[in-house]
This record gives sequence, C-alpha cells and structure tokens, in this order.
Amino acid sequence: MTAADPIAPDAGGGFDAVVVGAGATGGVAAMALSEAGLRVLVLEAGPELSARQALGSEPLNSLRRVANLAGGRHRLQAEHPGYWKNNPELFVDERLNPYLTPDDAPFLWTRGRQVGGRSLTWGGITLRLSDHEFQADQGEGRGPAWPIDSRDLAPWYSRLEKLLGVHGHRDGLAQLPDGEYHPALPFTPGEEHLRRAIDRQLGLPLIHSRGFALHRPTPERPWPASSAQGVTLARALATGRVRLRSACIVSHLRLSPDASRAEGVVVVDGRSGARSFVAAPLVVLCASTIESLRILLHSTEGRRRGGLIDPSGSLGTGLMDHISSSRFFSIPGLPPPSAAAELSGAGSCFIPNTVNLSEGGHEGSGEPVNFRGGYGLWTAMQRFDPPAVLRRHRGEAVGFLIGHGEVQRNPANRVTLAEEALDAWGLPVPRIECRWGANERAMVDHMQRRMEAVVAAAGGRIRPVEELFVLPLIEPLVRRAVAVRPEAAPPGYYIHELGGAAMAARAEQGVVDPWNRCWGAPNVLVVDGACWPSAGWQSPTLTSMALAWRACDAAARDRAHLA
Repeated sequence: MTAADPIAPDAGGGFDAVVVGAGATGGVAAMALSEAGLRVLVLEAGPELSARQALGSEPLNSLRRVANLAGGRHRLQAEHPGYWKNNPELFVDERLNPYLTPDDAPFLWTRGRQVGGRSLTWGGITLRLSDHEFQADQGEGRGPAWPIDSRDLAPWYSRLEKLLGVHGHRDGLAQLPDGEYHPALPFTPGEEHLRRAIDRQLGLPLIHSRGFALHRPTPERPWPASSAQGVTLARALATGRVRLRSACIVSHLRLSPDASRAEGVVVVDGRSGARSFVAAPLVVLCASTIESLRILLHSTEGRRRGGLIDPSGSLGTGLMDHISSSRFFSIPGLPPPSAAAELSGAGSCFIPNTVNLSEGGHEGSGEPVNFRGGYGLWTAMQRFDPPAVLRRHRGEAVGFLIGHGEVQRNPANRVTLAEEALDAWGLPVPRIECRWGANERAMVDHMQRRMEAVVAAAGGRIRPVEELFVLPLIEPLVRRAVAVRPEAAPPGYYIHELGGAAMAARAEQGVVDPWNRCWGAPNVLVVDGACWPSAGWQSPTLTSMALAWRACDAAARDRAHLA
C-alpha cells in the first residue's frame, strides 16, 4: 500500500470533467458532456495522428508488419485478422505494454493506444441487445441480469444510429431489435442463394448485417464515421469546450480525504515520464475494459491509503469475451456479382441467435440444447475474392462463417494487478486469467455443427483457407493462425472483452449503479465494456456507446453531484 500521492496539481485546470480515453466511448462522452455545456479534458494514452498517418496505405503497411513482427512488437496481436487489414501502427508495442497470463491460460489482448483508440480498427458492426440479453438470469440461470432493459437504451441507440449513418434492415426479430437505418447494402447472388437455402431446409433466417459501409477517404471526410474522429470527437471539439491531451497515461484516481469521491486523476506524461495531478469534479473512464479495470484496481484501498472502496468486493472479476469459431467454404454453380461487392460492417450478413430464446434450454425449433446463452453467425460470400490466378477452385463462390458466442460470467475469470511487473511508464501491469468453461465448449460444438449444416444446405463444402486460395509466401503463417484452427480461439481473440466492473442494482452486487456511477465514488463513471454484467452475443461497441451517452447526459443534468 502506498501513501497519499505527493504529486503537484497540473497547471491547466478548470475542467468540469475528465474523460479517460479518446476511442468509441470516449468520443461519445466528450460530445455529450461538452454539448451540455461542461468544460471537458480528454486524456489519451497514445499519440494524436493525422488521418493519413492513422489509416496508412499499401505497400507501406505490409512493410511495417514485417518489421514489427521481426522486432517482436506484435507477436500476439498479429493473431487477429484485423491486424492484417489495418495499419499495424494502430496496435500497441507489446514490449512497452506487457501483461501477464497463466501458462495454461493464454489471452490475446489487442490494444490501440492513439486518439481514436480501437475505433480506428473496429469492424463496424452495430447490433442492439434485446431484453433476452439484458435479463439474462431470468429462466436460464445465466445471471446476473442488467438493472436496465432495452427501453432504457432505445433512445440512445436511435440517436447513435442516426448520427453515425448506420445501414441495415428492419427484420422484426425479437432477439435482435430493429433500429434507425440507412438502406441495407444488397446481398450478393451467393448470399441470396444461402438465404433461400437455409430458410427452406433449416428454418433459419439470414439478414443483412447492420453497420458501416466501407470508408473511402475524401479531403472533406478523411476519417471513417466508425472512428471517434469521424463524428463524435469531432463534434465535441467543435463546441470549443473540449481540450484533448495525447500521450497522457492515467495511473489512478485520487480520492477525497473521506474516500467518498474522486478529486481527479494522476497522470504520467508518455514522453517524459513526469507525473501530475488533474483535478475535476467528474471522471469518466472510457479507456477500454481491461485498461479501465487497471486504473480502478490501482486506485483501490488495497493499493493506496484512502483509496477507492468497492462495497461488492467484485472489482476485476467476471471478465468475458465472445467465444469464436470460423469456417471457410465454397459453393459451385453460382452467378458472380454484377459488380464488386464490399466486405464491411454493412456489407455482410448475419444468421442471428435462434437458441435458448425461451425457458428450458431449447433452440427456436424446440430441440433441447446442452448449454446456456446464444450465438450468432456472421457471414459473407463473394465479397473477398482474389484475382482468378489465386483461386484454387475457379467458378466457385467463396464465403466464411464466424461465430459470436455468449460467454457466461465466471468470477474466476478476472483481472488483477501484477506485483512483479511494470510497464514502460512504471505502472503495474494487468494479470489476466480467463478460461473457457464447459458451457462455452458445448456452445462451440453446436456452433460448428450448425455451420456444417448451413453450408451443406446451400450445396457447398467447408474447406481450409489454403485449399481455397493460393497464398504465396504466407501459407505457413496462415496454417498456424489461431483463426483457422478447428478449436475455438483463446479468450481475447475476438476483441470483445467485457466485465470486471459490473453494473448492478445494489452496491453489494456490483461496482457501478444503473447510471454507470461507481458505488464507492459516484462522481466516477465507468462507461466502456468494463460495466457489462453479462455479455450477450452481439458486437458490443454500439451498446457501450449508448451507455456512455445515457450516463453522461444524466451526469450533466445532475450538476449537484459534480460540486
């Protein structure tokens, strides 16, 4: 335990709120607070880049990957396919940002420390949660339930979908609520064939994906709408009430003498290593799930005298990710698209969850299943075809199926702070312990059988990716990749980490209240994935952004607790 911080105040004070993190939720928080009239300081641990620097270009991005892999910067993060389609400079240097895991429990943590955070590498799928997810413990023992439901978030979902320009189709499915959409991008001929086949033979729906169309930079719109800089952070900065400070790493919260409120945050200059204190009557944590947990854990009474009190004793516990399995396939005899079809958050499809939608552990068809929770299958066909010379089966349409599986909250899956390891700025690093359980393994078995049935119904064949494409130079790397192994990828792989500071109706049940305020310090909001009490199967970013807007709007209205 350390003594109270002897760090001098930062000279640039006078802020009503400090927002920690300039990614998807940080941009929303800064926008909501500043447009309500508050003066906001946004702290980002990494650098501020221009759009050209952030997005990069080929072949320079590929040359950087080679250099970064050879130098050990991205040994773990390179396991995710997103690494291979984005500028590798948007992924942290693992040598400077270490973390620990047990030898028998690998965790693939992908991080983006720069203004925009991981919104710059986000796949751009925007799915709402349904009340089946919000009330997860009712009827199935999946628990705990959220203390809010879909009606509480519906206005914020709608605001975001309209603001960001989300594409989609209103499908009328209870397990996937409709939103406010621009027209859906059309199916390819292969996708339309798949839709008809699985509807006729399996009774499964296939719907347009919901999300962002592919970004094509212009001088007027250099940033994708899915990035913080594209809409929300830009709107925040346009108010004139927001100051953005990059290369500024938050160490911990400083609490008031009675430990009932945060007085501000202690920060480390990412360039000089100098420490300072930034005072503000409201602190909003948007640093990403594990990073926000690191800050909270480093602020607790167990780490420093007069630190943050967690009445529930649950801080750091219940870490979740989505479990994933993927398959590539081909189908002969299908007409090609009339024009090139993009692969994007909007340019793709979903077979949404159809299992465990009623009590008793059944599929939508009524057949029993041996696991709790649900999953969806993301799919696309004829959207990533290489030149004919690189195809091994010419004339066949190629597609993929990737499962999003709901993971059960397990207190043993947790984040703690390592005593024996520090990062490049002298801060204790996270120790992440997360394992799949029997429920997740049973779900993946069902997921894989369903993928086989879907492909067979459409007259196709599941094949390893190296049987579909000629992959000069990189085939050995592809064969070893986590993404194409028959078993589920390890936790962290899907980059949907959630939990650890769960929202709850009572202080003894979780870390934050239904308005995202810490029970132990109500002027601290946790609005990123850390606040999730259960995972659902849907991509989480839109929901976290809606939570951030709702919580910050309420905090701005209730100025009394900022005094």
